Amino acid sequence: MTEPVKCSVMPKRSIFLTSALPYANGSIHIGHLVEYIQTDIWSRFQRIQGHEVVYVGADDTHGTPIMLKAEKDGLSPEALIEQVWKEHTKDFEDFGVGFDLYHSTHSEENRRLSEEIYRALQKAGLIEVRRIEQMYDPEKGMFLPDRFVKGECPKCGAKDQYGDSCEACGATYLPTDLRNPYSAVSGAKPETRESDHYFFKLSDPRCHQFLREWALESNRLQPEAANKLKEWLGEDEQGQAKLGDWDISRDAPYFGFEIPDAPGKFFYVWLDAPVGYYAALAKWCEKSGQDLQRFIAADSTVEQVHFIGKDILYFHTLFWPAMLKFAGLRTPTNVFAHGFLTVDGAKMSKSRGTFITASSYIAQGLNPEWLRYYFASKLNGSMEDLDLNFNDFIAKVNSDLVGKYANIASRCAGFITKRFNGELLGDARDEQGQTDHSDLEAMFPEAAPKIADGYENRDTARVVREFLVLMDAVNGYVDTHKPWELARQEGQEARLHRVLSTSLRCFARLSILLKPICPRTVARVETEVFGCPSLQWSQLDRPPVAKVGSFSHLMTRVDRTAIDSLIEANALPA
Repeated sequence: MTEPVKCSVMPKRSIFLTSALPYANGSIHIGHLVEYIQTDIWSRFQRIQGHEVVYVGADDTHGTPIMLKAEKDGLSPEALIEQVWKEHTKDFEDFGVGFDLYHSTHSEENRRLSEEIYRALQKAGLIEVRRIEQMYDPEKGMFLPDRFVKGECPKCGAKDQYGDSCEACGATYLPTDLRNPYSAVSGAKPETRESDHYFFKLSDPRCHQFLREWALESNRLQPEAANKLKEWLGEDEQGQAKLGDWDISRDAPYFGFEIPDAPGKFFYVWLDAPVGYYAALAKWCEKSGQDLQRFIAADSTVEQVHFIGKDILYFHTLFWPAMLKFAGLRTPTNVFAHGFLTVDGAKMSKSRGTFITASSYIAQGLNPEWLRYYFASKLNGSMEDLDLNFNDFIAKVNSDLVGKYANIASRCAGFITKRFNGELLGDARDEQGQTDHSDLEAMFPEAAPKIADGYENRDTARVVREFLVLMDAVNGYVDTHKPWELARQEGQEARLHRVLSTSLRCFARLSILLKPICPRTVARVETEVFGCPSLQWSQLDRPPVAKVGSFSHLMTRVDRTAIDSLIEANALPA
């Protein structure tokens, strides 16, 4: 008899997990979903391993764009962000993103924590007030963020460029360098005015030393991210650290939290936005009767893991950990970044209909687990960009999920319910010795460590490849034994029963491996196909199910016309 290979179980971990906070001035689109799906898959894998995971999120709700959009829509900022919060939470629910709590940065928890962190940084001598020059809109009576000043690029002369960088030549500059500048809010010519601003002294040698130790002397970051930090944390020609100080204040009018003891000055959105992670956690702790300090105290043993896009690496690997360190709080264990999404090989485009919102995908009747599976097949744990190629998407979903995975159950479940009252025989390794039946069952615990390693390292592309090997093996086994022919032959009842039992038990094991990626499909397998409690990772090396219930088709094929309708629904009017 072949001994089952035991699936290793790691010591129990406690993990505080976040995705980046979506800004509350627009809809969730498929580019956003790359990150939330990736984080959710990782979260579900950790949970199925038996680890404690607290996965929280929140809308990022402060800043000038929110204030101006609310004004344009005839709403208060509070009414706007409440409306967007409802839309966002529905989108996340539709795509199976399982937050333990989804909050808002415009909350009393966030105000309190932001003020506490600010005062701690102030006490540490890391806050400084300086007088700076800014662009001011005389018609709107407000200072303008860089992105709200436009004009001609001072380097190449391209028109209608933003106040911080040129999209034509890639140059970066100050808004005061623009030629013929104008306010993107009112169109007025901006004036240069002075104002007192508050700075976090990131250039302080204490910050520089800490960040080098935190970021570069550990495995907290992917190699690409660590290399980027080496560049940011390098030295100039005079041997001085390159890091500049960070402007953490904005002038009224501004939608946000007022800085303590600084009337008319507000925290810049990028200060209180990451604090929103802790605010959401604080709200969850309050609802769950947990102690917040267990998670955020400097000596906490709870892992703190952030999933982000590579475009906000700077904030999450410099400002955020330095803020936490010198506020006497726990610093992140890991910051994992992913690349951008392209569609059919090009940047997402509203004119081409490829800037696709989450709600429009659902409205077209498309299965969200198709997208979860496709993104999983593309994500490899690196910061590489990934492409959603719709022809590939259709082919992959139809081949893998419908033609291979669901097809195993559809080929075997009916026979065993009709001929054997749904009863499965025991594990072939216990009852058959070494045969092709037992060899197939043994493949799953043998593959489990490789698949677990892929999940752990966010290399779900490798997980899907290993999953395909196992699916092909099961389908090949069914093709070899042809249960539909055995069912017509006399004297083949025992063999038929064995083949069906082995096939369906292996289908249950495939479902365990797929569960973090397609949780709703697997939930249907658990309740409808097997009528069993939740399938667990530990069941990969023993019979996970003993009986088959009624069977209904688990998944339909993707139709190209539905994709064309989706693109048409998102295209701007001609």
